[in-house]
Amino acid sequence: MDSCDGKKHKASIWKRPMLIKGPLGIVCGTEIVFLVMFIALLIWSYAIYLYTGFATITPKSAAAAGTKVWVLKLKSAALRLGLIGNICLAFLFFPVARGSSVLPLFGLTSENSIKYHIWLGHIVMIIFTSHGICFIIYWALTNQISQMLKWDKGGTANVAGELALIIGLLMWIATIQRIRRKMFELFFYTHNLYILFIIFFIFHISITFACIMLPGFYLFLVDRYLRFLQSRHQVRLISARVLPCETVELNFSKGHGLTYNPTSIMFINIPSISKLQWHPFSVTSNSNLERENLSVVIKSEGTWTQKLYKLLSSPSITDRLGVSVEGPYGPASTNYQRHDTLVLISGGSGITPFISIIREFIFMSTNFKCKTPKIILICVFRKSSSLSMIDLVLPISTIPYDISNMNLQIEVYITKDKEPQLNSQTYLQTKWFKPNPTDTPIYVILGSNSWLWLGAIISTSFIIFLVIIGIIFRYYIFPIEHNSNNTFSNPLRSFLHMLVICVSIVMVASAAFLLNKKHNAKEEKNIQDLGGSIPTMSPSSTSYNTNRELESLPCESLVQATNVHYGIRPDLKKLLLEIKGSSVGVLAAGPKKMRQEVATICTSGLAENLHFESISFSW
Repeated sequence: MDSCDGKKHKASIWKRPMLIKGPLGIVCGTEIVFLVMFIALLIWSYAIYLYTGFATITPKSAAAAGTKVWVLKLKSAALRLGLIGNICLAFLFFPVARGSSVLPLFGLTSENSIKYHIWLGHIVMIIFTSHGICFIIYWALTNQISQMLKWDKGGTANVAGELALIIGLLMWIATIQRIRRKMFELFFYTHNLYILFIIFFIFHISITFACIMLPGFYLFLVDRYLRFLQSRHQVRLISARVLPCETVELNFSKGHGLTYNPTSIMFINIPSISKLQWHPFSVTSNSNLERENLSVVIKSEGTWTQKLYKLLSSPSITDRLGVSVEGPYGPASTNYQRHDTLVLISGGSGITPFISIIREFIFMSTNFKCKTPKIILICVFRKSSSLSMIDLVLPISTIPYDISNMNLQIEVYITKDKEPQLNSQTYLQTKWFKPNPTDTPIYVILGSNSWLWLGAIISTSFIIFLVIIGIIFRYYIFPIEHNSNNTFSNPLRSFLHMLVICVSIVMVASAAFLLNKKHNAKEEKNIQDLGGSIPTMSPSSTSYNTNRELESLPCESLVQATNVHYGIRPDLKKLLLEIKGSSVGVLAAGPKKMRQEVATICTSGLAENLHFESISFSW
């Protein structure tokens, strides 16, 4: 028993934050080890490349080339930098394949692996920029600056490489935190230039050398096309709850087969606001407790969200709002029950992922009558109007539930208001939308066996790619090279490979998507025939209240569990260190400084029972 506890303690040490304040964000020990190992791989590879490359450079070879030894070594080093950048590029797309089956194998989700994509992106651009600058210096020293305009059909296309580098620099500049936060649209649209970056990159080095980055990019292409297919259909929006704190809750209809875990996110597009912009939001509903609905909460903080809030709070809103979604995406599993106590610390809209966690425990407490961990929810808001967000803890559900058996404690801190604002609006307004025949519930893209379908799509499409490209080589490329004794154009060869890859993925993924869509439609019809159709709600529904006062929450237990503190900020250090128990899970979501403060407390060594986990959607 003691050895097991020791192993668990060692494992928890590796998961504890080691770096808190810095350019890398909050990083645990395991992440630091893998980052160091990856950088060591790059340094070792580069050293080997330089060793083999420099071995062929001698004073004699330099004299034959009409230049100096160090100039030839500069060229060799520049070339090897490109090879190292290609290695980094091989890993770049794995973290952003949201529906990937690779991430769950490592216990990762799409949102918490974005930081790895950011790290890799910085390394890639530093290496490729150095690669380009070194070659420009070499050409200038050897009076070959005209090489910058070279597009060799049989070798390296320098112009294509320069275009790829310029595009990459534009994307890199747009990722600067100040630009990304204040001009998100610029960041969003600029980042879509990755398509041109990859095309010119492949033209630059040819498809042969680009194969090292093919696995990650191939997986990303499959995932991206499946997301495109899902987003082409508008989903059924049932209602929207408008809160006085400039926050809205959107309630969608979902298929019975769609399940997801707490802290999942979903990407939303509303064409009437912007046809191109997609934004991620926390899913607050629970797929077990709310079998027919899926809810997200959106805080009005940016231009897009402000337009949405004004649209939904306007009395002239139409009976229908077109919405497209991608997802939901979330962790493969959660095991919050391993802790004796669960402390959820949120700032502002950071409460939204915790709502789904609490609803999960509501379901477990109601249906299985099992003991759940003690839950302490600490919320920090600026104004009293944000108190209405506490109302979202309880779901709108026709399934009866009970929270009286839960050990729930909610501590709310209002920092700006010194006392309750009696004149402030404290009720929720619900807007109902008429069902449209063209709108569909939210379904799983590839059905319940998504991993199996995804594997089938990847393997089948790749086999089709190999067969088609083999036919092209045998009956088109080979005769040209054999009869004319000329090398087939590298850009055209690369273009044919990219075209066949895209065609193969589109064919197989579309077929799989249509088969699952047909299955979902059949399942929906069977549910309707059994009398279990998704209800069309209206303001007259007895199961729902259109305006609900904060003081008249559905369950008095929630009111009794809530304590409101005005005009002060929580003393997080005191609160956390006073919590007893052998295992206390501490989750923080909200402003960066708040998450860093909580991480610092948990890793200070003052309490060994605190286990920290950060939830962040703002990278």
